[in-house]
Amino acid sequence: MKKWSFVIPVAVLATAAFLILAIRGHWTSWQSDAVVQKTDDAYVTANQIPLSTRISGTVKAVDVHDYQGVRAGEPLIVLDDADYQAVVSEAQAAIAAAQAELAANQAAKHAADAQVQSAASGIAQAQAAARAAQDAIAAAQAQADDAASEYRRVHALYANQAATQEQYDHALAARESTQAALQAKQAQAAQAQAAIASGETARAAALEQRAGLNAKDRALEAQIAAKKAQLIVAQVNLSYATISAPASGRIGKLQVHPGQLIGAGVEVVDFVPHDPWVEANYQETQLRRIRVSDRADVHIDAFPGRTFHGHVQEIAPASGAATALLPPDNATGNFTKVVQRIPVKIVLDDLPPGDLLRPGLSAEVAIHTNDVQRAAQTAATSN
Repeated sequence: MKKWSFVIPVAVLATAAFLILAIRGHWTSWQSDAVVQKTDDAYVTANQIPLSTRISGTVKAVDVHDYQGVRAGEPLIVLDDADYQAVVSEAQAAIAAAQAELAANQAAKHAADAQVQSAASGIAQAQAAARAAQDAIAAAQAQADDAASEYRRVHALYANQAATQEQYDHALAARESTQAALQAKQAQAAQAQAAIASGETARAAALEQRAGLNAKDRALEAQIAAKKAQLIVAQVNLSYATISAPASGRIGKLQVHPGQLIGAGVEVVDFVPHDPWVEANYQETQLRRIRVSDRADVHIDAFPGRTFHGHVQEIAPASGAATALLPPDNATGNFTKVVQRIPVKIVLDDLPPGDLLRPGLSAEVAIHTNDVQRAAQTAATSN
């Protein structure tokens, strides 16, 4: 009897030690090979967007209250925009003044064009008059030459008393008359040349004025473009006076109140859009079979008895410890091995309407790892 009282405890202890060693040696493999991977380290999460001011000003109105649901584009907070409206009006007036000056410059360009055309027409007329004067000079020169030749002949006859006084006077008068006509035609030609020179000068001045107006045109157009850019900036700043919801969701606690003077970049309220997902933190030993698109069942503590269905959208590229603000430094001091957890993003396929799921709610997740693998195997077999 004493012998069995000693053997039985030893056998029990040996069996227990064997079982512990066997489980310890194969637990990780068993856990990794599980078809359904479960974790209760999971939470509902969503983007939490801090809405801030882009400009400084006094809070004119707060159109919402704490934790209110809002629609996309709905005004939340309105700043006093009188100063910014004045800047917009000033920019618009500056553009109108510059455009009026540009219109006046366009009229001056048309006047300069008319002056250029008038000068060109005057030059053409003067050139025609000069050509006519040259033709008249040629004719008058021929008449003057004939009259001078006749005068010399009559003068010789008169000296020899072969011509009468009347014939001599007539020849002299003809010579002087044709000379006067020739000089008159030459004077007309000189006037025509002077008119041509004057027209050329007027046309050059008009062209120079036109070039100056063209340069002024470009400068005014550049000013208008700059003033339009200033107007856009002023209008954008004016639009910043109203802070609106970027999407449908729910706001947090308001940080500002009517009458409060705030500067640019001040956070006024947190915004949570209606697009929650579940972040499940799986142990590193559970990830071997988990793939993107695996089916997942989600149980949320706030809704007992209800199962939400979703799928794996992404698996984090690093563990939570590696991406922490102060990651552990295992190269110094004593080392204790700790199983790391990797965040897995679960997107719900049957997202409930409204905002029943709110960031921070606890959840339990079960990922069916065989779904994607079975589909891949089926596709490989069919090929």
